[in-house]
Amino acid sequence: MTSVGVVGLGQMGRGIAANLSRAGFLRAVFDPAPGARELPFCRGIVFAAGREMAAGCDVIVFVVPTSREIAATLDGPDGILSVDHPGQVLVDLTTSDPERTRELAARAAVAGRAYLDCGMTGGAAGADAGTLTLMVGGEAAVLEQVRPVLAVIAKTVALVGPRGAGHTLKLIHNMIVHTNFLVLGEGCRMAEKAGLDLSAVIDVFNAGNARSFISEKRFPNHILSGRFDGRSTVSNLAKDLGMAAAYADRHGEPAPYTHLTADLLKRAIDLGWAGDDFTTIYPRLAELLEPK
Repeated sequence: MTSVGVVGLGQMGRGIAANLSRAGFLRAVFDPAPGARELPFCRGIVFAAGREMAAGCDVIVFVVPTSREIAATLDGPDGILSVDHPGQVLVDLTTSDPERTRELAARAAVAGRAYLDCGMTGGAAGADAGTLTLMVGGEAAVLEQVRPVLAVIAKTVALVGPRGAGHTLKLIHNMIVHTNFLVLGEGCRMAEKAGLDLSAVIDVFNAGNARSFISEKRFPNHILSGRFDGRSTVSNLAKDLGMAAAYADRHGEPAPYTHLTADLLKRAIDLGWAGDDFTTIYPRLAELLEPK
């Protein structure tokens, strides 16, 4: 059976690693966070990145914030690429700059590794349930090689182009999702100020043309419920939109809505909300939209 290592056991990585463990694929994991070693699926397997993981795994899955963390794991005398393991496949589930992704893929190729950049969507709940959507950049043959592994963590796995294409589409995807979150919040706030019942407003949106994943899932499950547990931080959204805006600028693409969303999320960071769950933006939207 294919042996898999997972680097990164945060909100997304935990669910991914747990599903790979249940399917019998998981052989090694690593996360420097305190307590990560105590997670149930870590028992009886290698807890180390770098050489140890590289030597024992056919596939290594990265579930870390950006390509910067991947580079730190690949490089150096004890890094993953220091071990001779031709044919090993590196699966990059980060949200990263596609140009940096292509650089990492090229370095991996020199060391005999294949590289797939897989933008993922579905949130932490999708990671837990194994129902993520993956938008994949890379070679079709490599994707087919690891498809049985990816099928354990994702319901939809789509090859969208060559190296870097998966991360390009993920940036575009997040441009739409995060901008939609803010504009939906703006509309809901306006409705509440007009005296409308927010639950009824969301029901109408979901029965009409204003429906979206945000209105169907995020608002009912994480905002109207009062739980505010979307399991992603304001800083994550700001990071993604900052990269998307920079990508648009580099490629000469006008993206005014993306820049506005990026600016609002940067303002949220400046307000001290970086580590807060992103759904808590909604009850504080007035503070964000009407700065003193």
